[in-house]
Amino acid sequence: MNLKALHNCSYGLYVISSTKGERLNGQIANTVFQVTSDPPTIAVSINKQNLTHEFINESKAFAAAILAQDTPLSFIGQFGFHSGRETDKLKDVNYKLGETKVPIVLDDTLAYLEARVVNQLDIWTHTVFIGELVGAEVLREGEPMTYAYYREIKRGTTPKTAPSYIEDRKEAKSEMAEYECTVCGYIYDPKLGDPDGNIKPGTPFEAIPDDWVCPICGAGKDQFQKV
Repeated sequence: MNLKALHNCSYGLYVISSTKGERLNGQIANTVFQVTSDPPTIAVSINKQNLTHEFINESKAFAAAILAQDTPLSFIGQFGFHSGRETDKLKDVNYKLGETKVPIVLDDTLAYLEARVVNQLDIWTHTVFIGELVGAEVLREGEPMTYAYYREIKRGTTPKTAPSYIEDRKEAKSEMAEYECTVCGYIYDPKLGDPDGNIKPGTPFEAIPDDWVCPICGAGKDQFQKV
């Protein structure tokens, strides 16, 4: 069975946020979809290990910020590869509190959906939360980030707790050695460089400045290993 067939399913990229008391948190998710139109309801799949799962379970509310195609990898990494148990993910991020008091991320967001949980479904490692919309706004025009664009164009990686995670066997694709981030799995390809980090295409890993960090999770150069 070739699980890579699942990569052909269409997904977006979202920041899912919620609250527990006065605490706020958010995470990256790609499994968000509309369930009904009247009343308008959406569903999101969240791993039970994630802090956001605990917050949604407690508050019975969540928001989904629909990310733009030009969202920096570092922004996605902030919400996708760091734990809210160890860091304040919303620090230095523009957000507002919605009707349900959940934080709604505004940075790099095309539109947002806010929902109150009306049902939930236990699926082994994940819970699918179904929510009725209580708020929705378009913030700006633009192309939404798709999961395919994130993987293929932005060369982003997927956390192991994501519902769409599939372990890949990585193989070198260029004459110059590729290096993998041991924290998040990002692959530095010398042919492509890191435009967001001002690393030009054709730059060998060894020639990258020592203060360069992983564009997704912020890990240092010393946390990369040769593929």
